Amino acid sequence: MNYNTYGREVKPPLTFRVHDRWHGGLADFPNPWHRPNGGPSQQEINVRTLLISLVLMSGSAMACGDLLNHSLRPLAGKTAETLCSRFEGKVLLIVNTASKCGFTPQYEGLEALHEKYREQGFSVVGFPSNDFMGQEPGSEADIKEFCTLTYGVKFPMYEKTAVKGAQAHPLYKQLTQATGSAPGWNFHKYLIDRSGKVVNNFGSRTKPDDKAMVAEIEALIAEKPKSVKQAIEEKPASSP
Repeated sequence: MNYNTYGREVKPPLTFRVHDRWHGGLADFPNPWHRPNGGPSQQEINVRTLLISLVLMSGSAMACGDLLNHSLRPLAGKTAETLCSRFEGKVLLIVNTASKCGFTPQYEGLEALHEKYREQGFSVVGFPSNDFMGQEPGSEADIKEFCTLTYGVKFPMYEKTAVKGAQAHPLYKQLTQATGSAPGWNFHKYLIDRSGKVVNNFGSRTKPDDKAMVAEIEALIAEKPKSVKQAIEEKPASSP
């Protein structure tokens, strides 16, 4: 038993409260040190404590997954940022773009898609690439000006990026490995859920307003991100 300075027995609380960074506010967790009627063994307490610590310390990694733990510069920017820091918990449509391609007018539809669902936790993310017939030859400043003035693009875009073959950026290597499909041309699309998992990909000919793709986006948007507490409770129990 534990006693305070007044000689009174101090019992551990049934729960303790931590900040839930995904949903905001506070969340209550069972106290692993509380042992009614003998309670769990010391080994079980240690496992629970370690699990909670790991979950809280790796909240971003759990929310984003490995896929978004890459640092890239915003288009024509100077300072790189991690994709996780910007898109944690969001549904994403990742697209490799080009300014001098037959599919370039898709910029307009992509911006409309982004604008329609952005307040619901969705974002189109563009990666200009010169990998296909040199159809993105300009500087990043040129690309940014073209997209903004010609198509009113406001969705996030990042530095010029290699998207195929041995020179592909690690992000695109992961996208290719996860789907078995590398971009075959400009405006290939990868759909990412709120946990950072690739769930589908669509070829260049799939338009931004394609009914099947939009329906899948809407379904993923409807799946709200899990809280830290839910993630812990759903974690499989460790073997003794």
